[in-house]
Amino acid sequence: MLRRDLNRAALLLALGAWTLPRFLNAQERPRWSADPFSLGVASGMPRPDSVVLWTRLAPLGEDDAQRDARAPCKVRWELFADEALRQPVASGEQITGASRAFSVHVQATGLLPQRAYWYRFSCGDAQSAVGRTRTAPAAGAPVARLRLALASCQHYEYGFYAAHREIAGRELDAVLFVGDYIYEGSIGASNAVRRHDAGMPQGLDEYRARHALYKRDPDLQAAHAAHPWILTWDDHEVVNDYVADREPAPTGSAQFLRRRAAAYRAYFEHMPLALAPQGAAMRIHDRFAWGDLADLWTLDCRQYRSPHACPDPQRDHGRLVTACAELAEPERSMLGSAQERWLSEGLVASGARWKLLAQSTQVSSTALETPQGRQTWTDGWDGYPMARSRMLQGMADTGVRNAITLGGDVHRFVAADLRVVPNDPGSPIVASEFVGGSVTSRGASQASMARMRQGNPDIAHARGDERGYALLEIDREAARCEFRATAHPAAEGASLARQALFVIESGRPGVAAG
Repeated sequence: MLRRDLNRAALLLALGAWTLPRFLNAQERPRWSADPFSLGVASGMPRPDSVVLWTRLAPLGEDDAQRDARAPCKVRWELFADEALRQPVASGEQITGASRAFSVHVQATGLLPQRAYWYRFSCGDAQSAVGRTRTAPAAGAPVARLRLALASCQHYEYGFYAAHREIAGRELDAVLFVGDYIYEGSIGASNAVRRHDAGMPQGLDEYRARHALYKRDPDLQAAHAAHPWILTWDDHEVVNDYVADREPAPTGSAQFLRRRAAAYRAYFEHMPLALAPQGAAMRIHDRFAWGDLADLWTLDCRQYRSPHACPDPQRDHGRLVTACAELAEPERSMLGSAQERWLSEGLVASGARWKLLAQSTQVSSTALETPQGRQTWTDGWDGYPMARSRMLQGMADTGVRNAITLGGDVHRFVAADLRVVPNDPGSPIVASEFVGGSVTSRGASQASMARMRQGNPDIAHARGDERGYALLEIDREAARCEFRATAHPAAEGASLARQALFVIESGRPGVAAG
């Protein structure tokens, strides 16, 4: 079998294991008193011949009193080649139930490359909204353009999803979301534009409820229905600043892994993803190809990384440190050795013009000079400088060209050059970086950003005072990144405007103002 056939078989087996058996006594045609599809529809993981379709029937006990909330339901899905839904392509049924939070994941296969499809779900007498998705180009096919929206960090309480409303109306190939889809914690009432409806989640039902709250947002639903999404995560999908099997609170690995398992399972139940979690483990890193134009890797910067360097003995979270010898330990890794090797081999083997590394945070250095020495934030790539050096040195040694890291997490827009030795003019620029701001989450002041740029000349642009996303347009000659922004906090009816435009020329690493 070809590698792609093996991968497809593995995906189908994974989804099959997650789907409830067809012989269960599922309700054939439940009658609904309210819309069971109030959490919307979504698609993701676009391949040349497949996409994943997703929905979840409304949380138990909220939207219907005329069905047995514990009984499985039969959900029908349909895929069409036209917006008018007159050209059916594929259809099927899936049984889902309470053990899956009534979520549905469909691997729609046998599709044509680089074309749009429309889909919907139905259950009993209810029918979902119609979603639009798109497949990737055929492997190695000549492709002229790729358009992506890069987004992250959408704390519900900090504002409204004006960025997603604009994304929904854009002509895009995909949305690239790089982490902090939900937030487990809340902010002070004086800063909150709207409120979470419960306290901090710890167990499965609580994480499910938090995801459902976010999914009810109409602008987020619109962005999911309009485009396929490619996803990775950061920390707030579980808990702030967690690292592998540790959380900041001194709870112990066993207890935290139970919490992580609940969070990962709820995350899968609410996303258009193919591979379900196995206990407290879930593979999120992946590779997507866009013909001969671009290869895109989604990286996992949480599950496999080394512990924080020089941690606070009372609470192991990211913090600012000086004179921390652990930072220089060569075995420390942000991605874990297996993922590092997988990425390195993939970059070398790639024949695409552009190599896009979607990961959760800022790669370029943000360390600051202080009277006590250079101050480093341990939860970002600065906390793993040897791993960053290995990644960039590997690109330099193997001649990898046109590499761009795409990040989130830090609640700021960033355009930067990447060198093996950060900020050293004698170290050649190896790659380029864009960070796409935050959809809602609060960022740093202009004064703080000016100080960061002064101490890190590789950073060409940094703004943390506005909210939004990054619009990427990549062709054979250049990669253009437009930062789309609005004032903080993002108001319900806010419009976005261009904050800045940066360009990377093919064959010439480094960012330039457009």
